[in-house]
Amino acid sequence: MRKVIDLLLRSLLTLIGTGLIAWGALALSYRLPLPLWACNAVIFVWCLCGIGFAVLTWSTRPWRAVLGYAVLLATIGVWWGTLTPSNERIWADDVAQMTSGKLEGSRLTMSNVRNFEWQTDEDYRARWETREYDLEHLSSVDLITSYWGMPAIAHILVSFGFEDGRFLLFSVETRKEKGESYSAISGFFKQYEVSILATDERDALRVRTNVRGEDDYLYRIVLSAPQRKALLLSYVEQANDLLSHPRFYNTVSANCTSIVFDMMNTIVTGLPMDYRLLLTGYLPGYVHDVGGLQPAYSLEALREVGRITERAKEDSTGFSARIREGVPGW
Repeated sequence: MRKVIDLLLRSLLTLIGTGLIAWGALALSYRLPLPLWACNAVIFVWCLCGIGFAVLTWSTRPWRAVLGYAVLLATIGVWWGTLTPSNERIWADDVAQMTSGKLEGSRLTMSNVRNFEWQTDEDYRARWETREYDLEHLSSVDLITSYWGMPAIAHILVSFGFEDGRFLLFSVETRKEKGESYSAISGFFKQYEVSILATDERDALRVRTNVRGEDDYLYRIVLSAPQRKALLLSYVEQANDLLSHPRFYNTVSANCTSIVFDMMNTIVTGLPMDYRLLLTGYLPGYVHDVGGLQPAYSLEALREVGRITERAKEDSTGFSARIREGVPGW
């Protein structure tokens, strides 16, 4: 029995140590600010230490491996802690400004609402606007999913509608620097800051359907008037907080779905955890199961009539009304 326990403990230490070395190697490759040759040299030494400690794990004195892994963990932990988010970088144009909001009575003033005219990802007319909304006339909330590849992965957008026919859309974005491109793996390693961006619907949706070739679906969400207002103000509060407290984006824990879920969980208590909160392409199914979509419709029917891709591609007036034609709840 003692031999079995010893074998299991050594195997567990090897597994944990291998995970630490693998994570550290990726973190160093993505975030170490050194020339490529120097970065590769550091990673080589790091992996060499890991192999050495793995060998020690199966020696007569495995405690030396435990000590070695502890030293490696402390070393990379100190370095990792020096990587702090910032709002002072040379940002890509589409995230160059930060949205903020100010509430006076029922009047909400939003600053830096993005309203770009997109031709391509490199060819666009940049506009940042100040807009005012009366929260007494907030009438709807829509969930929009935008797919670009696998059905399990989608970008999540939330749009708030007002009785005058205007819409204010929020998107949780990776705040990329000029020249950076998005990578889900990089998102695990403090590569990007997070931005909560308010945009014109025509901007946010057409850049995805027309420029990036994504496939978009719109669902009307069932919320009471107080819940709609609370969710909108939660977006504003989070966006304002990022002005003074920048945060890193994280592919799992601080992304377009997890941040929305955290906000909703303070408004609608008792929402269950679910794998579809990670596999964002399946989020409409989760919302349907908790009673958040239009009643008396199956998820398949809502998805079929909620596909707005082709309507969004049309360059027509009344964009927001056009994409909602036939969507249940409108």
